[in-house]
Amino acid sequence: MASAVIVAAGRGTRMETDQDKMFLEVAGMPVVGHTWKQFDRHPDIDETVIVIRDGGREKFEELARFLELKKPYSLVHGGSERQDSVASGIASVSSSCKIVSIQDGARPCTSPSLISKTILAAIESGAAVASSKVTDAIKIADSRNYISQNVDRTSLWAVQTPQVFDLDIIRKALAVVRRRGITITDDTAACELIGQPVVLVPSSDQNPKVTTPEDLVLVELLLRQ
Repeated sequence: MASAVIVAAGRGTRMETDQDKMFLEVAGMPVVGHTWKQFDRHPDIDETVIVIRDGGREKFEELARFLELKKPYSLVHGGSERQDSVASGIASVSSSCKIVSIQDGARPCTSPSLISKTILAAIESGAAVASSKVTDAIKIADSRNYISQNVDRTSLWAVQTPQVFDLDIIRKALAVVRRRGITITDDTAACELIGQPVVLVPSSDQNPKVTTPEDLVLVELLLRQ
């Protein structure tokens, strides 16, 4: 059984709006609505767990009714850091769950094929992440914002979501993070701490995350296509 944990508890401070970025409307529904629907309709996903902020339950329940969901779902509250929210979501999956797909709620354009590919890779290897090869030139800057070093981009990848894991592996990895009292920026970093290899699954389609107001324009275009 595969469960999706959709992390939708962030505050979205870079959106320059008082409105929760998850509920900014794009292509006819809230950002997180597109994400949730994509996973709910996916044949490889058996349930969804949505990690929400305090006080957000009513809006998500209303959204669930609007989406006419096909799969079981649950709403759980997140924590102060992303890793805490992920841990909360993982703790709430079904007892029969074997594979967990962790997704940013603000990443609404993830294709069904990418979801399938990351799940298959995680089944085979234990951990997998959607990714894209870095194509821009990368530089290191000094304290004055002058280029101080060129970086060879040959082996550089930008990781996205879904980040998919064997449930026992990600639980073990997050337990190490918690025990060491460190903060990680994504879930694959937890796997590094326990020596768990993570397969990079190339994303052939655009898979942007809504972070700034400008991102909404691109996302609107992609969703309407």
